[in-house]
Amino acid sequence: MLVETHEVFNQAPPLQDYNLFTSDSALKDGVIREGAAWAVDDLTRYGAVCGRPEIIELGFLANEHKPQFDTHDRFGYRVDEVRYHPSYHQLMNLAFTEGLHSAPWTDPRPGAHVARAAKYYLHVQVEAAHGCPVTMTFAAAPTLKLTPAIAQQWLPKTLARVYDPRNVPAEQKPGLVIGMGMTEKQGGSDVRTNTTRAYPLGAGGPGAAYELVGHKWFLSAPMCDAFLMLAQAPGGLSCFLVPRWRPDGTRNPLQVQRLKNKMGNVANASSEVELRGALGWLVGEESRGVQAILAMVALTRFDCMIGSSAGQRQAVAQAVHHATHRSAFGRRLIEQPLMRNVLADLHLEVEGSLALTLRMARALDNSGQQHERLLLRLGAAVGKYWICKRTPHHAYEAMECIGGNGVMENCIMPRLYREAPINAIWEGSGNVQALDVLRALVKTPAVLDVWLAELNRAKGADARLDRAIQRLQDELADPADLEYRARTLVEHMALTLQAALLTQTGGPPVAEAFIATRLGDHNERHYGTLPRGLALDAILERANPALV
Repeated sequence: MLVETHEVFNQAPPLQDYNLFTSDSALKDGVIREGAAWAVDDLTRYGAVCGRPEIIELGFLANEHKPQFDTHDRFGYRVDEVRYHPSYHQLMNLAFTEGLHSAPWTDPRPGAHVARAAKYYLHVQVEAAHGCPVTMTFAAAPTLKLTPAIAQQWLPKTLARVYDPRNVPAEQKPGLVIGMGMTEKQGGSDVRTNTTRAYPLGAGGPGAAYELVGHKWFLSAPMCDAFLMLAQAPGGLSCFLVPRWRPDGTRNPLQVQRLKNKMGNVANASSEVELRGALGWLVGEESRGVQAILAMVALTRFDCMIGSSAGQRQAVAQAVHHATHRSAFGRRLIEQPLMRNVLADLHLEVEGSLALTLRMARALDNSGQQHERLLLRLGAAVGKYWICKRTPHHAYEAMECIGGNGVMENCIMPRLYREAPINAIWEGSGNVQALDVLRALVKTPAVLDVWLAELNRAKGADARLDRAIQRLQDELADPADLEYRARTLVEHMALTLQAALLTQTGGPPVAEAFIATRLGDHNERHYGTLPRGLALDAILERANPALV
């Protein structure tokens, strides 16, 4: 006889059937503050979509069923085919239909980048890995525009809100996905050591055809329709658009050697490739490859900020949801002082990350203004460094709040944890970002004046912030061992700007708590060490996904 052994109770229900936008006070406030109030209705609609159980399930399925790679078909023909689970294609279709790869370029109204950042922030909380080709396609547009002939041919389909996963020539598809291939075995981030060669098929020059011979050590999303790649042309390191198919309908010899076996980001395929005389067209001018690709890199770094901020938000939403429904020792976890301390501290990280990210989105929207352009020059590197580097430990701490259930693979937390280091490493590691900040300070000294002007907008709001800004100025004025101290400088730049933004935007409870815990000896503290006397009720209310 089957006997029931126990009743299941005191378990949190799954976090679903909620609106990711209307339940996120920091996001709602930020969208309006940074100039995209016109997008609130659309974001409200999409926030509900992202909270639907069947959409959330797509993220789980895409990670459970990793991409599979076939070099040849059953007849022996080379195909270089990556097979994805249908859930991956559904997520990609959703992203492209919503214009996450193109909206600011096709509808460049005021606040367009803020609105797109907010929608992307919602979208990647469902699943982050497939965001890689979405981001690359979005970021490719400014580089493609450098050569009008290439832009005329490729941009219309690149910006189309159509996702076509077929492995066929670009001419046969209504919409295209663009990737990028930079790094090689010997150089990594040091792309000037690239050994891939590009040989002109004629006179050469912008838009002209070349053949590329070499390799790429990391080529993510190898099923993209074309890739922006760096190679050594006769005139120096140059940028090329390399399609998977030649215009005559034959396969371009851009051959995938294998897929990377990654610890995270598993729904997205990353590969190693060899170019065996692959056709490519020169984008920009010879020897100007790094300059041609910089606009793309700045945008991919910005999307890393969005993705890591979104990961933080989803981790906090899961932890607060669990604590709201789970009881221990006679009280709900959300009522217990120490858990409240941890949860509020985790949410403060989200507030700072999102404020900095949306401020950079506004700078993108207004990049025609010198102040905003220079602010973005530093802010993309500072924000990418700090937000992405804070996310792994943040994910772990949120996982600990959930306890044993948080490490089970049918919970989203293991995926958030494995995804968390990716953005800190890709598009330039922490050291690369810190050194890029120093490079900008030396090459364009006006960026520092702009940064300090941004900080000084909060002058007088809090004496501790004023002192922190002065310490930063003193550190920047000291020329000794700048490279050695680069991380310290960048961290202080990030924290002071986050604090300055929150004093103007986050409300007194958030700003007070952030400054009290982030502008002192922040490197020595763990989450959950907030001082006494803070308005935790107000902070936790902003964190709770159940409050709409």
